[in-house]
Formats: sequence, structure tokens, C-alpha cells
Amino acid sequence: MNDFYLLILTAIFINNIVLAQYLGNCPFLGTSKSMATSIGMGAAVIFVAVMATAITWVLQKYVLVALELEFVQTIVFILVIATLVQFVEIFLKKITPPLYDALGIFLPLITTNCAILGIAVICQRNAYEFLESIVFAAASGLGFWLALVILASIRERLETTHLPQAFRGTPIALVLAGLMSLAFFAFKGMGS
Repeated sequence: MNDFYLLILTAIFINNIVLAQYLGNCPFLGTSKSMATSIGMGAAVIFVAVMATAITWVLQKYVLVALELEFVQTIVFILVIATLVQFVEIFLKKITPPLYDALGIFLPLITTNCAILGIAVICQRNAYEFLESIVFAAASGLGFWLALVILASIRERLETTHLPQAFRGTPIALVLAGLMSLAFFAFKGMGS
């Protein structure tokens, strides 16, 4: 059980998928302008990451390895992720149209979000068992969500302050992401 706690803490803080692994930066920077959008994107990423990891783990173990087709792993994983994102998109469009509209182009970008693919590949590379893979995917998604919400809260606060024109928008987001990455890097020593 302690291994699961360590896996969760490591995925959220020490090897945060965005701030330490540098995966998924496009939706991270693009949807961090408002708190509501970032919460919705974080939830969508957690759902897609867990579902994609579960499906790809089964496909890898029982199909790709069994048929000696490991070389098509990336293509299969991307197809699974694309299908799940379509499901999430349809669901959000019917259930919460305002969130669907707020996410805009960034929702389909989950399909090409390298964080989702990275989580699935990391599980295979580290030879995690099924339950470990699910826990790692959920914790990595939570780490993505945490970083996204922190950045969104800071960016919303910056909307009410005076910034030089050169720093408004994406430049300040990149500076903040770098500073957050340095802050999360302080957790690296805890993993030893």
C-alpha cells in the first residue's frame, strides 16, 4: 500500500507530467486563462488519461505483445486516445455546453496532448501492473489538473494588476510556468 502512496505523490509532485516531464504544454498554457475552463480541462484530462491507460494497457499486454506487434504501439495508443476524446467531446457538448464552448479548440487538442500519450507509454516502459497503471494515470492527471488550476488562479489574479505590455498574455504564462516548474523541482529531493 505504501508503494501506491509513493506512486501517487511522485506522479503529482515529483515527476509532474507538465512541470517536470514537460508534456502537455499546449493545453496547459492555452486553457489556463480562466479557472472554470482549467477545472473542466483538468477533469477531461484525468478521465481520458485513466481510460486511455486502462485500454492501452490491455491492448499492449493481450494484443500487441501476443501478436508481436509492439512496433505499432504509438499508432494504436493515439487511435485509442482520439476515440476517447471524441466521446468526451460529445458528452460535454450534450451535458455542459458552456464548458464545451469555453474549452473550444483545446478539447480536440487532448487527442494530440502528449501528456495523455506519455502517461500510457510511461506505464508500459515502467512495466506497471494494471492497477499501478490506473493509479499512476489518475495521479498524473491530478498533477496536470493541479498545475493547471494553480496557473489559472495566478493568471486570473494578474488580470487585475498592471503588467508591461510585453509581458501580457503568453509571455507571462511562460514565465509563470517556468517558475512553477522550479518550485515543483524542489520536490525532486523527496523522491530519493
